[in-house]
Formats: sequence, C-alpha cells, structure tokens
Amino acid sequence: MDILHTGDVLTAETGDHRPPKTGIIPGDWPLHVVWEDGHLLVVDKPAGMTAHASNFLPDTPTVAGALAYARGTNFIFHPVSRLDKGTTGLMVVAKSGYIHDRLRRILHTPRFYREYRAVCTGCPNPRKGTVNAPIGRDESSAVARKICTGGAPAVSHYQVLQTREDLSLVKLIPETGRTHQLRLHMASLGCPLAGDWLYGTEDPSLIPRPALHSHILRLIHPVTGEPLCLTAPLPEDMRRLVGI
Repeated sequence: MDILHTGDVLTAETGDHRPPKTGIIPGDWPLHVVWEDGHLLVVDKPAGMTAHASNFLPDTPTVAGALAYARGTNFIFHPVSRLDKGTTGLMVVAKSGYIHDRLRRILHTPRFYREYRAVCTGCPNPRKGTVNAPIGRDESSAVARKICTGGAPAVSHYQVLQTREDLSLVKLIPETGRTHQLRLHMASLGCPLAGDWLYGTEDPSLIPRPALHSHILRLIHPVTGEPLCLTAPLPEDMRRLVGI
C-alpha cells in the first residue's frame, strides 16, 4: 500500500471492470447525441424508440441498440432517465455502473432537473398548479397505471403556456418519477395528452403518439461538479398541433 503525499496525483478508473453479456441487438437507427464526455452522454430520443428491448415490443428500435451499433457491442448501456416509446427528447445514459449510481442518487432532486412540454386536449383549470396523486398498477392491464390511495407518491407541476382551439401547450415538471406519471396526472385533470391511446383518445390523424417531449435538462455533473444545461427543440408533430 502506498501513502499519498502532497502533490501526488491519484487516478481512478470508473468504467465497468468486466462488460456483462447484455444481449443487446445493434440496429442502424438514427439517434442524435446532444452532449457527451467520458462519463455520460445525453441523446435526443425520437418517437417510436424504446430505451431497451421488451417482451411487449420485441421488434421496436431501441436506444440501447442504436448506441451498440454506433459504439460497438462492448458499449455498456446504463439508462438513467428512461422515456416511453412515444415520448421524445432528452435522455441521459451513463457510461459505467459507478456514474449510473451517482446520477441515480440525485435523480428527482434539484441537482437533476427535468422539464417537459406536452400538448393536452382542453385547458386545465386553473391554468397553473400541482397534481399530488399517488400512482399504482392497474390490475386490469399489463401496461396501464392508475391513481389510487395505496399507490406510490407522485407529484407533478404544470403551467399552460398557450392554447389553440381545443389544445393546450403545457409545461410539466415532475417532482417524482412514476411510470406514466405526467400522462396520468394530466388525464386526472380532464385534459389527457393529445394522441394518448391509454389515458385519453387515440387519434393518429392528430398525432400518432402521446404528445410529450423531454425539453430541458439541468444537471450537476457527478464527477466534475459542473452545471450542464441542455434543451431539445419541440418536435415538428407537436409544433404543428399548437401552431408554432
């Protein structure tokens, strides 16, 4: 064992020591990397892509597969902030289990701030507020969630930014991270997201997915301590709905 002295430089390897067999199938799917360093990367996920493969959607393009194709199958996929298949926008991926754990510890705190944009049907009343409604599994469905007394705590903040006919562009800030939280909370206000086939009304002629976008990310880097602030522009299908 060596004793450190003033002026010594200590280098630590934070990467995965032994890459596990992930079973990820690479795919040549477009995926824009917004920001990257040696510890993590942030992608702008398109609609129709899941974070990783699932039994429910075995043939769907995945973020894991796109990164494996671009970076090689030895790239270890550590998704920090997962997005639903239909949700677009900023998603954080750690490059090691160590960084994943560091980011997981600050998720849903002011050090890991996420802001979404959504287009909902109707206009919430009041136009700005907080939904504090616990969420649990819906026993009648393999994928749906529901608001229920015994569910996990779930808090979302919302603010209407503009309206157009029977649609509203809404800023959403999740204080917690339950599955389908923002979609379910807006539906509980009587204003489900446009295109939300699960909690609202499916209407491919309007938009073929729930109109939800991970718009802003503010993050304190887990290694350097530097603030990171990123924005992903609203996608065309949502801009069209509200006339932007």
